[in-house]
Amino acid sequence: MTHLWVRAESRPNEDRVGITPEGVADLIARGFDVSVEESPRRIIPIAAYRDAGAVIVPEGSWTSAPDEAIIFGLKELPEDGTPLRHRHIMFGHAYKGQPAGQELLRRFRAGGGALYDLEYLLDDNGRRVAAFGYWAGYAGAAVSLKAWAAQRRGQICGPVHAYRSKEGLLDDLRAELDATGAPRPSALVIGAKGRVGTGASDLCAAMGVRVTKWDLAETAHGGPFPEVLEHDVFINSILAMPGSPVFVPPETVTTLRHLTVIGDVACDPTSEFNPVKVYDRTTDWAHPVIRVAEKPPLDVMAIDNLPSMLPAESSADYAAQLLPVLAQLDAIEDGVWGRARAIYTEHSAKVNA
Repeated sequence: MTHLWVRAESRPNEDRVGITPEGVADLIARGFDVSVEESPRRIIPIAAYRDAGAVIVPEGSWTSAPDEAIIFGLKELPEDGTPLRHRHIMFGHAYKGQPAGQELLRRFRAGGGALYDLEYLLDDNGRRVAAFGYWAGYAGAAVSLKAWAAQRRGQICGPVHAYRSKEGLLDDLRAELDATGAPRPSALVIGAKGRVGTGASDLCAAMGVRVTKWDLAETAHGGPFPEVLEHDVFINSILAMPGSPVFVPPETVTTLRHLTVIGDVACDPTSEFNPVKVYDRTTDWAHPVIRVAEKPPLDVMAIDNLPSMLPAESSADYAAQLLPVLAQLDAIEDGVWGRARAIYTEHSAKVNA
């Protein structure tokens, strides 16, 4: 019998969850065992999972879960160096040379477990079966516009927080933009046809921001891309991959430009393939931007858990996409899951002990 163990998220400001109570009830009806950890932060109350038939277990108890349990979370595990003996479903951020990711792979090798990375759950055509991208783009564009509004006030963007609904976010952001007394900025979204770019473009449209939408055709020549500097806000929605063009080279900080805000929603600054070369670390909710230049200012937004700003919408959307794949966990060595395991095996073999 397949046993899915839904762990509580340990990262601050992470209220999302990858399965709803309705999804739990569906898996139980299929013969799965489902355990759900208590969590004071999760957007969906634990009582709803209990009512759906899940076994409720203490927060953080996954470390003592049975060996056969498959541990399911979203964001990273505590970085305590302990060997990992279970099979884990999560975003590992471990396959592009990230230092923390390399250590994570060492922990799996030491414990005999395995990583089924949510970013690498791929269908037969190599397309991701589920993604938070739309809401990452939506929230990322919102924080980028907050940064632009703060600049108009002569400030740097202050802390951000989660919203109970997207309507709350839209009302808050509209008030900030209106208070500047300035016309709405112009924005360039690269990757506009993808999930992330669509979310970013929709948020900008909702705020009355003029959006230039680029995708593969506009970036195929490989650069340079002077048009980026001609917009007030640039939102990168392209994942860092081998062969990715550089959209923002290092010399941008000293170049004449209209550009004052970069929203790097793809957010992979420690990868050698990062297409935004003016910063080297992620930002967070307390400090949403890094100021990399003055006169005019240039702020970079690079928060790596943006969808958690809208945990209700993003959780419901993602869980609906992922549930049909979770239902295939009883054949974990085949199909989507088998491909994810093969990717883990390939990358873990390259890591030094």
